[in-house]
Amino acid sequence: MSEIPYLSEADLIALGITTQDVVESIESAIRGDEAGRVWSAPKAVIIPPNDGRYMMAALAAMDEPSLLAVKTVVLNPENPVRGLPQINGLVTMLDSSSGLPAAILDGNWITAVRTAGLSAVAASRLANPDAQSVGFVGCGVQARSHLQSFADLFPLKSIKLFGRGQANQDRLTAAAADLGLSVEVSTSGQDAIEDVDLVVTSITATGGPEPFLDARGLKSGVFAAVTDLGVPWFRDSFSALDRVVIDDVEQEAALPNKLCDPAFISGDLSGLVLGKIDGRMVHDERAAFLFRGHALGDLALSVLALQKYREGYG
Repeated sequence: MSEIPYLSEADLIALGITTQDVVESIESAIRGDEAGRVWSAPKAVIIPPNDGRYMMAALAAMDEPSLLAVKTVVLNPENPVRGLPQINGLVTMLDSSSGLPAAILDGNWITAVRTAGLSAVAASRLANPDAQSVGFVGCGVQARSHLQSFADLFPLKSIKLFGRGQANQDRLTAAAADLGLSVEVSTSGQDAIEDVDLVVTSITATGGPEPFLDARGLKSGVFAAVTDLGVPWFRDSFSALDRVVIDDVEQEAALPNKLCDPAFISGDLSGLVLGKIDGRMVHDERAAFLFRGHALGDLALSVLALQKYREGYG
């Protein structure tokens, strides 16, 4: 057997994958799932009691090309005191026919880029195309990946931000400056999400604060990407939104802790892509994409990355 490639974060960045590449790969996987050529399973989650850890595995596969991806992730709030990111993981890829190993990929990069890609797929259908401002609650990896994706999709001019770590605030500020955007540091999370066209929240999903964001304060026409299981939001305030879309209704039905009241949910990402539910209907509609993460997204991006890697070494 030949050596199994390991693609580090640096290797993956060097592939030059664009936001459009990611969006197209996710949409293709969704269409493949609808046609019965791509398959995924609900997340498996372990939450050990009393220590804040969150362990997750996601599985998806396709036969064209013949690849299976399993992403495993551990979130540990104690990691920063060890000098480590809170979340670390790997994607293990097998040939979906033979079961032979195909590659191992850095899971942190896949998670960051896939998550922003899922948001981009939703935003392309639910956000106003002329959105110029974005508010961030949480300034870490997800904020930076979403900033890049949204800057590729919309004519952004400014950002507002609110976060707990100065280092992360500084990195997000620098990333915005590199894109030529003005930056305002908000005094509260609520201030960061008000009077902006786009919102991204990415607070750590375990061990976080009590809810402090109220969707009733969002401006007319806003689109919110809620990447953090809704942890910082007052859940009942989602009733004020005109549209709440989640990533996968089947996965949501199989999991015990619901993202929000099912009565608020209009449909899922597959429904948007496949035209089963409408995108933005009117300019002043307030919409949110509230999601856990979708194994199809991990598979799509992992396959895309491995294919580009193989092309480079073909």
